[in-house]
Amino acid sequence: MSDKDQKPQDQDLEQGAVDQQTAEPPEGADQQAEETGQGDPVSALQAELETTRAKAEENWNEFLRARAELENMRRRMERDVAQARRYGVEKLATELLSVRDSLEMGLSAAREANADVAKLTEGTELTLKMLNQAMDKFDIREVDPLGEKFNPDEHEAMAMQPSAEHAPNTVIHVVQKGYRLSDRLLRPAMVVVSRQSEGDQSGEGQGKA
Repeated sequence: MSDKDQKPQDQDLEQGAVDQQTAEPPEGADQQAEETGQGDPVSALQAELETTRAKAEENWNEFLRARAELENMRRRMERDVAQARRYGVEKLATELLSVRDSLEMGLSAAREANADVAKLTEGTELTLKMLNQAMDKFDIREVDPLGEKFNPDEHEAMAMQPSAEHAPNTVIHVVQKGYRLSDRLLRPAMVVVSRQSEGDQSGEGQGKA
């Protein structure tokens, strides 16, 4: 057999080997593809979905815990505020009990036939002192602006009177004292305010003329 007759056969064998290598994947290729996740996209998506679900459930549980903590904090704050109000009034009431007792004893003494005015006056002054001490404990201060400049934020003008002795808008009489709780005004002072007298007004008019 000549060389020319052998070459086509050799070429056919070589081509067959190449086709077999192309058609059949190498041994272990399927296992490697499965390990890398490229062989089964559905499994990869399912695994990713499970991971996402687990993360979402974890976040939801954290949200529920945070909401429960906020609700508990709100309830504690409401309870603390209610207790502070109740106990604050209780302390003030305890201070006022002694003042009431003193007033009742003074009134009983005043109703006696031979009531001593001097002792009644002394008892009333003592009662007022007790009341002032109780108010000081709770930072309740009186507003007594006699001789001060009129302040509409703290004073309520009941009337205006001409006065040559005071500058205009000066408090010349306190009808009723005001009171302040710390920085909060409980009641404005009712006052009479001075204004320029008619004589001063005419004098100014003549001077200007």
